[in-house]
Amino acid sequence: MLRRHGVFGVKHGCETGECGACTVLLDGLPVTSCNLLAAQADGRAVTTVESLGEHPEQGWSTPPACTRCSRRSSRAAPSSALLHAGQLLAAQALLAQNRNPSEAEVREALSGVLCRCTGYVKPVQAVLRAAATLRVRSRRRCRAGCRRRST
Repeated sequence: MLRRHGVFGVKHGCETGECGACTVLLDGLPVTSCNLLAAQADGRAVTTVESLGEHPEQGWSTPPACTRCSRRSSRAAPSSALLHAGQLLAAQALLAQNRNPSEAEVREALSGVLCRCTGYVKPVQAVLRAAATLRVRSRRRCRAGCRRRST
């Protein structure tokens, strides 16, 4: 059904929900879609990686680890490139709730998406950088808005 609607970011992985390659956000929370019936998603907000795109103004761009996974996977480990979409969605869900996560919180958020090629170092760093970018941009908007209101 997803492919008929032009959604290709949701990957087929293990079919048991253990690898996280099929992660989507259901009402803002990461879930493995391979364990989700279409009827369970009826009337709920389903977010795939396609909706994230690259939004540098929001702190989101393709992390170097994802690029590395994609390049490496084309040569060696075909499953590696499948996983970065799940990591991005897990990070999106985390940062929607917590703009200042600790490294442990980021690792916990990403723990449902297996990554064999990076050991999670680069994805964790990318999420922490995105969080810092979001905080800085949020402060800039607040200062600019506060100045406009006070004049």
